[in-house]
Amino acid sequence: MVCLGNICRSPLAEGILKSKIDSSRVYVDSAGTGHWHIGDEPDKRSIAVGKKYNIDITAQRGRQFSATDFDNFDLIYVMDNSNMEDVLALAKTDLDKKKVKLILNEIFPGENVDVPDPYFGGDLGFENVFKMLDEACEKIADQL
Repeated sequence: MVCLGNICRSPLAEGILKSKIDSSRVYVDSAGTGHWHIGDEPDKRSIAVGKKYNIDITAQRGRQFSATDFDNFDLIYVMDNSNMEDVLALAKTDLDKKKVKLILNEIFPGENVDVPDPYFGGDLGFENVFKMLDEACEKIADQL
């Protein structure tokens, strides 16, 4: 799961998907395309909305996406088209590129809809993002 800073959307996506899968069979992680929040815990509003739905993301820490992630993951879900461009720029092969998917294409196939970044908004933005990601992660979990 990849977003810009790895403190709002991707930590929620990681926590939501983890809550829906068998973690002994599937490894889920998140990262940001930027370096600003390496080592930071998720945004307090992401933590709060996760907690509201019994998902604890407080142990997560921000990290930056790197080209080695293509070797370590079979699927890479990005939150928006800008994240997609940044991740694809690090791809070394066509196989790497095929691993990268917009997460909301799981519920809006082929529409290339962005998960809005709630960082500069209020709590309602985090609630809306949670609901979008929950629906997308349900589809992903069914496929896994």
